[in-house]
Amino acid sequence: MKGLELIKKAFALEEVERIPWVPFVGVHGGYLTGVDAETYLKSTDEVVKGVSKAIEEYNPDGVPVVFDLQIEAEILGCNLQWAPHNPPAVITHPLANGTSLADLKVPEISDGRIPVAVEATKILREKHPDVALYGLITGPFTLALHLMGTDIFMKLFEAPEEVNAVMEFCTKVGVKMSEYLLDAGCDIIAVVDPMTSQIDPMTFETFVTPYCTEIFDFVRKKEKLSSFFVCGHAQQNIEAMCNCKPDNVSIDENIPLDFVKEIALKKGISFGGNMKLTVVLLMGNEDDSRENAMECLDMGGKKGFILAPGCDLPMDTPPANIKAVSDLVHDPYKQDVVRALEKKESTLEIFNMKDYGQADKVIVDIITLDSESCAPCQYMVEAVKKVAPQFEGVVEWREHAIKKMDAVTFMSSLMVKNIPTICIDGKIAFVSQIPPKSELVAAIQKRINAKLKLKIQQRKSKILLLCSEEAECTGIKQNIHRAITELGKDIEVKVISDKEKMAKYGVAKGPAVVTVNYKLKSEGIEPSLDVMKEWIKEL
Repeated sequence: MKGLELIKKAFALEEVERIPWVPFVGVHGGYLTGVDAETYLKSTDEVVKGVSKAIEEYNPDGVPVVFDLQIEAEILGCNLQWAPHNPPAVITHPLANGTSLADLKVPEISDGRIPVAVEATKILREKHPDVALYGLITGPFTLALHLMGTDIFMKLFEAPEEVNAVMEFCTKVGVKMSEYLLDAGCDIIAVVDPMTSQIDPMTFETFVTPYCTEIFDFVRKKEKLSSFFVCGHAQQNIEAMCNCKPDNVSIDENIPLDFVKEIALKKGISFGGNMKLTVVLLMGNEDDSRENAMECLDMGGKKGFILAPGCDLPMDTPPANIKAVSDLVHDPYKQDVVRALEKKESTLEIFNMKDYGQADKVIVDIITLDSESCAPCQYMVEAVKKVAPQFEGVVEWREHAIKKMDAVTFMSSLMVKNIPTICIDGKIAFVSQIPPKSELVAAIQKRINAKLKLKIQQRKSKILLLCSEEAECTGIKQNIHRAITELGKDIEVKVISDKEKMAKYGVAKGPAVVTVNYKLKSEGIEPSLDVMKEWIKEL
């Protein structure tokens, strides 16, 4: 059965002879043809060549034409920062910088880079009639965030009417973009709305459901299919996504596939995902890729399931890994072989992080997929960057993009399960939700206060006066108290006159003075054996 027909059957929840396979080829298409991301995303010819090469190499049942969530934002006045290996990132937000909503117009088909996507669709439709073409549009909530910036999260509660007005506009943009792509020849409209992972179900139902439902209804009236893409820890919103009535929901590795399967099938909706994008497809080998794909195939089953990576393929994903998945999908014998093989145990090294966070500065670690290519990651990093100047010299922040293995190791060592996540001095603080400025500032300040308290406790000291008779210590005691007063110190003074206790300090005759410095080494944690040995060496 041809790819497009197979996907239509899966979307209709009919049993299929083979599970459909849709590699989300974005700028990876440029990697296949030898051009950078910017060149690729600005050229109809390059997109056609890249997607055609992917179809030739990976034998997919469906592919996206262009995977770029900044096309609409750029036309509407957002400045972009281009990178050689990723889609561009939005770096300015017009509605936060003085532009009024009334000044924004729904894009025309000739605006910006829309012609690249439309013309590429027309050419690919003619060249590959049996492959399902996905037309991707930026979801209304993500587009609203591009326009408003992270202020949108406060305005959800403080100015909901303003957010609704922006969402209405973004929905009009989404409907029009869907129309352009469907008329050009796309079979499926994918509403890609990753920023919805940052809100709870009630907020989703208020500010996302009515608007996304309108787009899916439009696609249905055009007698085409639709999918709702989300990435990040959006497990809490899967049911709400299904209630928007798309034909399909597609998720990444942050969400268990069996969880999505149960809800989606109950709602009469197909589902897709959720191969591991970085640790397997990007940094693993062919065996890793086959094993992960087989797990997904067996979990998803032959009713309503589309095998796909969790998001668009990183540009440098080894083609051999994608080919290994494709070969597996098309060959039942290879599937049986992979099932029979003993699963490999993880060889990932884990750092000893028990004593992490003991430096003078407070360390804020942001675990991301990559802030250059992942919108939720980008906005979480921006949230930290905005507050960091308030703590200059006291706080240091670092991004750990898990497209590199050392970041994967760091993530696992901190027991982080979802991305993006903010950790403060090694403790998980915010999981897959961009914190409001006030909450982030409060969390960092709380840790600063705890460290300050620790430093004060570390400086605690005591002076022991050892005297055979208390009277013989009177003069020394007065001098000590005066010295303490003049120096502004907080030091306890204790007199010991018991001869046995004096002998324990090696004192046979008074008066004698012993100074004691206490240094608090840890609090609220169990130090490792090696660390304890180092402390004892100092004594």
